Amino acid sequence: MGYTLCVLGCGTMGIAVLSGVIDSLGAKQQIRSSLEKWESHTSGTVTPVGTPDASTPTRFIACVSREESAKKLRTVFGNLGELGESVEVVASQNVRAVRDADVVLLCCKPQLAHAILGEQGMKEALADKLLISILAGVTISQIQGWVFPSTKVIRAMPNTPCKIREGMTVVSTLPSSESSDTDRAIILKIFSSIGRCRFLEEKHFDACTALSGSGPAFACIFLEAMADGGVMMGLPRAEALELAAQTLQGAARMVLGGGIHPAQLKDAVTTPGGCTIAGLLALEDGRVRSTIARGIQIATERASELGQPAKK
Repeated sequence: MGYTLCVLGCGTMGIAVLSGVIDSLGAKQQIRSSLEKWESHTSGTVTPVGTPDASTPTRFIACVSREESAKKLRTVFGNLGELGESVEVVASQNVRAVRDADVVLLCCKPQLAHAILGEQGMKEALADKLLISILAGVTISQIQGWVFPSTKVIRAMPNTPCKIREGMTVVSTLPSSESSDTDRAIILKIFSSIGRCRFLEEKHFDACTALSGSGPAFACIFLEAMADGGVMMGLPRAEALELAAQTLQGAARMVLGGGIHPAQLKDAVTTPGGCTIAGLLALEDGRVRSTIARGIQIATERASELGQPAKK
């Protein structure tokens, strides 16, 4: 069994998602210990293994616009082993590729979506199929206006850490249908292979784009600033960066794995008259909390403008 997965517009994020899926499917099944991994608080993070069923991809097609890009992709996927070498990379053959597919992952730039989906024969090729869009700012209703009503349109918002299978993907809630259970399983198997996966209503997507999509950039600013502080106090640059990165990773895993609120972690290391409270007060003087929160607000507002017609 299994199905054919087509990545339409296989750029940076398309490569990351498809590589994660291939890597996950190619991994050998490991014996799970009685102690669950820290990621396992959601069923959406279980790596898919075993005999392929209707929710498991067995054939892969990656679409790009230029042959030069196709050559690069063949090298990238070829380095992923036997399954990666089986990926069919095609250039300027979108309609044919979609026609051969069962599930289509739309990964092009938001401003190119209308032109790609409006290509002659594309509507017919997408009929009765599951179309998953990862385009920021392009709504489900917009995409539905470019395809036949029989095409099942879903939005997903992965972020860049999916490249190392530590991503966070938010998926729009699925409409009730005869195939909704299978569609849900397909979506979870795709995005759980590259990290965590959550279902949310589409109205939250602009905020998700800002928080988890742009969030890695915001986190890197804080990480870099922590490292700079270490350097200022005499630490070598490489060691300061390592300490800062591991510290942020460790704190995040304690929140995710232990169900501990960040405020609890903060209070646990904040002793009376100590160095932590002194540093925290300096951060509060700089209005760090409100600045970061406002950054999410501004990014959300900007996300709502992406993919929309330009104002004249």
